[in-house]
Amino acid sequence: MKAVALTRYLPIDDPESLLDVELPDPAAPQGHDLLIQVEAISVNPVDTKVRAPKPNVEAQPRVLGYDAAGIVLAVGDAVTRFKVGDRVYYAGDITRPGSNAQLQLVDERVTGHAPRSLDAAQAAALPLTAITAWELLFQRMPYDADQGGIGKTVLVIAGAGGVGSIAIQLARRAGFNVIATASRQETIDWCRAMGAHEVIDHRQPLLPQLQALGHAQVEAVLNLADTDRYWDAIGELLAPQGHVGLIVEPSGALKIGDPYKAKCISIHWEMMFARPRFQTADMVEQARILDRVAKLIDAGELRGTHSATLGKIDAATLREAHRRLESGSTVGKLTLAGW
Repeated sequence: MKAVALTRYLPIDDPESLLDVELPDPAAPQGHDLLIQVEAISVNPVDTKVRAPKPNVEAQPRVLGYDAAGIVLAVGDAVTRFKVGDRVYYAGDITRPGSNAQLQLVDERVTGHAPRSLDAAQAAALPLTAITAWELLFQRMPYDADQGGIGKTVLVIAGAGGVGSIAIQLARRAGFNVIATASRQETIDWCRAMGAHEVIDHRQPLLPQLQALGHAQVEAVLNLADTDRYWDAIGELLAPQGHVGLIVEPSGALKIGDPYKAKCISIHWEMMFARPRFQTADMVEQARILDRVAKLIDAGELRGTHSATLGKIDAATLREAHRRLESGSTVGKLTLAGW
């Protein structure tokens, strides 16, 4: 099978950072595994972080990629949720070979039925970010997916990114008053298109901007960007007994005393690979989330977050996708489709 892989961890402008390779096809699926024919993929910050320069050298080509859509070619003997020919989408498992390959083995318990109303590229843009936003808002934080935000305000820092784009929609659907952050006209417009009621600039002090909108404090914050940079500001603007959700590892120690202690602020970490990585008893919850999101997409209650398809799946195009993502200026999700 064709694949895009690495053996060394290099800067993305190095043509050896991602390579076109041919690898043996995966073995026949066993247990809960599905054998997927990959039709489209998308890129996420985790791809660039895993690929980031370091001295390691892989003995065998390593395939990255943690978002895909495709067709089920074969199923393991314990599979109950899928059959050959089903269209699926998934983020997979960071401990296994990724989706930047024509064929991939994926556990059915982290796989969803793809939205019928989206093509493969549009569907591939959703899984990792949708699972991340859903788990953080409705499973890590104590809010109901359908009406848990009524009467509450949530601040979404980095609203135009992949996770922010779906988090804005999920929060608004749950009844929250949604304030997003963005700093360019393009990203401001995107956040509003995703459903943000208001948009403020994350390059400027946050609290004065919230106060100018009539919000002395908010009940929840999703910090989807720099954890260290916004930590003090979040403690200041969160209401007593508020909630902060985090997805980015801090560069150093975080001060969790006052005002966090004084206000009894709850801190919630989200790592969407935790369930498959540790084979948790409830890992099938990710399949259920993806199926629920697909139904909401098909019903018109959520919209896709795909912003551009750069081309076919090969090393040159994938290097360009990584380069754009590392620039910090992307809006929504970038995808690649076809071989």
